[in-house]
Amino acid sequence: MNPKENYLHEFFRIFFANKQLVKRIFLTFAVIALLLPLLLKQSFDITAQVIVQSKKLSQGDATTSLTVDNATFIPPSLADMETESNILRSPALIRQTISELRDKGQYNPPPGMLSKLAGEPFKRYVSTPLREYLVNPLRDALGMETDPVRDTALDGLTQDAIDNLKIETLPGSNVISIVYSFPDPAQGTTFVATLLRNYLVDRQALQSIELPHSFYETKKHQYQVRLDGLEGARLSLLETVGSSDPKEEITFRLNAINTEEQALNLYRDRLLQSQRWLDYLKASLAAANTNKLNDYTFPFTFTTTVDNIAFEDREIRQMGEQLTTQVSRYMNDLAVFQPGSEPMLLAREQIARTRQQFLKVVNNRIQERAIDLSVVSQVIEQKTARIAEFKNRIHQLQQTQSKLRQMDTEIGALHAAFSTYAQRFAESSTTRALDNDLSNARVLSPPYEPTEAAFPKPLLIIPFGLFTGLLLAIAFVYVREFFDHRFKHPAQISHELGLPVLLVLNEETPQAGNPHKHWTMPRLVHWVRN
Repeated sequence: MNPKENYLHEFFRIFFANKQLVKRIFLTFAVIALLLPLLLKQSFDITAQVIVQSKKLSQGDATTSLTVDNATFIPPSLADMETESNILRSPALIRQTISELRDKGQYNPPPGMLSKLAGEPFKRYVSTPLREYLVNPLRDALGMETDPVRDTALDGLTQDAIDNLKIETLPGSNVISIVYSFPDPAQGTTFVATLLRNYLVDRQALQSIELPHSFYETKKHQYQVRLDGLEGARLSLLETVGSSDPKEEITFRLNAINTEEQALNLYRDRLLQSQRWLDYLKASLAAANTNKLNDYTFPFTFTTTVDNIAFEDREIRQMGEQLTTQVSRYMNDLAVFQPGSEPMLLAREQIARTRQQFLKVVNNRIQERAIDLSVVSQVIEQKTARIAEFKNRIHQLQQTQSKLRQMDTEIGALHAAFSTYAQRFAESSTTRALDNDLSNARVLSPPYEPTEAAFPKPLLIIPFGLFTGLLLAIAFVYVREFFDHRFKHPAQISHELGLPVLLVLNEETPQAGNPHKHWTMPRLVHWVRN
């Protein structure tokens, strides 16, 4: 079999032929792997988690408080989670957090980080004093706009925090993971805790509709001024119309109109009735004046019926009976005496005198009826005028009531608007007192100070360093062997030159042992060299 086809034999031949080089490369990488955990700067990972719960949306009107009965919940979308992540990683929030901690003396980066920040471009850090003490005074003297002087150290710390802060949403969940790498675990934990607190405060300020207390006081003053104006206008309107309650007065006036109209109808019926009876009495009186002596009856008794009770005129009745008696006696005496006799003449004179008295009394009664008719007409006119006055008053009150209704509507709307604002302000104050209870973001896992550094990890660096050194040493000697074209064993001569090998001489020089004692530095150095 061709020796070159025995790859395992070839591998061990090359390996043991260059074992000294492999040993040195491997030991070099071993030393580097052992020194890396000591030389590399430690970095601690401070972790925290934020959960974004379902969003609460009110389903009531503007005057309804935010309760369970009129609210619905919707889960956060991917856009919501990305928005929350962007708020957490915003440079303004990180800069604010670092500035607060620096003012309190709780954020002091180690010297290694400061030296790294000092390695930024010269114009960023060195040019600041130049701009502050030379360029800006010159520009100010020339009337030009000066450049603002920034806190470059704070800018560098902010950028370094942004680079070392890893914020991402856990796949398929509504949890945001926060990982911050920092050399000092205590300061890093304080930074993450302050960052989360500022995040919740800024987030509540972004999503809240609350307004400052000064704005509430301004709204309250405007409400009071407007309410005083409306109440004053309402009072002036009531004073102008002379009524304290137009609605009640309208009801009273309507009842009065109803009563007056009923009485007016009765008086109109009475007027019609009295007019007809008066005409009849006048016609009867005219006929009685022309009647003969023996026509002693009058076709009316002057009887008045009140509540189904008849009241007769006693004087008319007595005189009518007397006249009837005289006429009856005269007619009886006429059959005995001569018409021209003295008794008959006396009887006729007595009948005529009684008749004149009777007609005079009847005439007086007719005059009374005429006067009563005139009084009824005046009463009808007075009641008609009173009803018209009542109607005009009702029309005036209705106009006033319409204006008052408009004012009451505006006052009610003003009350409702201010009540709604006051309720929201009270809810907002209660929300602040309850530590932002309406916020749907919560700190699921607060940051804690780690006890073990996340980088470097000796248990990973040393084994991987040793394994990498061994692989690189083997790869290096194989590359070296590939470019080395010298003959290493007799088979190469036959294969390359086609000549037979007659004799092979092996070196029989024994390898000297290590003369140094075990587990000593000279023995290790001798082993590395040989």
